[in-house]
Amino acid sequence: MQLSFEGKVAIVTGATSGIGKATARALANHRCDVMLTGRNQVKLIELEEEISSTGVRCQVMAGDIRDHQFRSRLIEETVTRLGQLDILINSAGVIQMGTIENTPMEEYDRLMDINLRSIFHLTQLAIPYLERTKGNIVNVSSVAGLRSFPGIISYCISKAGLDQLTRCAALELAPKGIRVNAVNPGVVVTSLHTNSGMTEEQYQNFLEKGKETHPIGRVGTPEEVADLILFLASESAGWITGVTYSIDGGRAQTCAR
Repeated sequence: MQLSFEGKVAIVTGATSGIGKATARALANHRCDVMLTGRNQVKLIELEEEISSTGVRCQVMAGDIRDHQFRSRLIEETVTRLGQLDILINSAGVIQMGTIENTPMEEYDRLMDINLRSIFHLTQLAIPYLERTKGNIVNVSSVAGLRSFPGIISYCISKAGLDQLTRCAALELAPKGIRVNAVNPGVVVTSLHTNSGMTEEQYQNFLEKGKETHPIGRVGTPEEVADLILFLASESAGWITGVTYSIDGGRAQTCAR
């Protein structure tokens, strides 16, 4: 497989933890120059130092992905500092516990801003630059975009919307030579759930339960998802667009028991 990214430039959102961080490291390991963004400037700088030490060009921008002006600056600064844009990895995301009855509209709007609206806008902004390089986009969705789960309704809606955004954008951008794909992980060991309010004990119980809910008998790692993202972003996937690719230990194939 052609997994060399020498001479290419990628943006990775949500790069300070989990799948985003693993993807940033994996791209750098394959000689891809990267622009990394997240809200935690300290963690961004630490990652910048780590990646830059390998000889790969690494730039960082801390900010809130919900901010319209920040999104514009992110695209513009990437091209200014690194010269081009070949790959956009939309990994930033949050989860919100709640049902249709008790989810406050303010929390619903916040989650949609991060998980869906920001990606729609970043995609719009990136199109002119990706057209020049015949580049591609990989969105980090979820098994919750493909299947229904109680108690996380806003999250499920946002990821289902992201899957449809992926498919529609793939069709619309194919004539420009831009591919758009998504990965749909099951439970992966990240800080996503603890950041949403789960205690460490609750999270460990959740991961233990994952051994039963995932047919392969375990939850996943960020590095496993990053490997799939790199494949979809690579020239080896040059005839793949519009897919929402499950990487979930069989979770999406199961029914309630």
